[in-house]
Amino acid sequence: MSTTTYIPRLQKKYKEEVADALMKKFGYKSVMQVPRLTKICLNQGVKGSVSDKKLVDDAVKEMTMIAGQKAVPTMSKKDVSNFKLRKNMPIGCRVTLRGSNMYEFLDRLISVSLPRVRDFKGISDKSFDGRGNYTFGVTEQIIYPEIDIDKVNRISGMDLTFVTTAKTNEEAYELLKELGMPFKNIKKEQ
Repeated sequence: MSTTTYIPRLQKKYKEEVADALMKKFGYKSVMQVPRLTKICLNQGVKGSVSDKKLVDDAVKEMTMIAGQKAVPTMSKKDVSNFKLRKNMPIGCRVTLRGSNMYEFLDRLISVSLPRVRDFKGISDKSFDGRGNYTFGVTEQIIYPEIDIDKVNRISGMDLTFVTTAKTNEEAYELLKELGMPFKNIKKEQ
């Protein structure tokens, strides 16, 4: 009986195609120099969570369905009297994806979720932080097929951060582009 372990499609693509393409483009001497995706962090702040604790529970449930991994509530760090906020009150939720869960989520994001965004023309390539990480926001959680639109109480967005081992923005951009991220084509607009 042979036991074959499941390898996500994008992880296989990274090993077979993306790593070689990046080695040729940047002239790396070793495969270990090639940048790779280490984790994807999903973060969501919940508006009105101070007055209604159930909103955070709903957000955690939705994010758990989207990510395929248990989300955790985020707690406030300090008291802010103007917002009626106390320390350690739940104000949002987050989840960090690594390994095969990360590649599965990225595959679903690129092939299913992003094309469902209204008037989608690609994501901006301006949101790199200078250290090889990329962040962008999604305005509606209903673009994910895991979410049942009829059961959604309120539309809310979330931030997605892609953490890579790339040293520069250019390396991270090429890595994500090779993995299939639909960046806007800037040259056509000008």
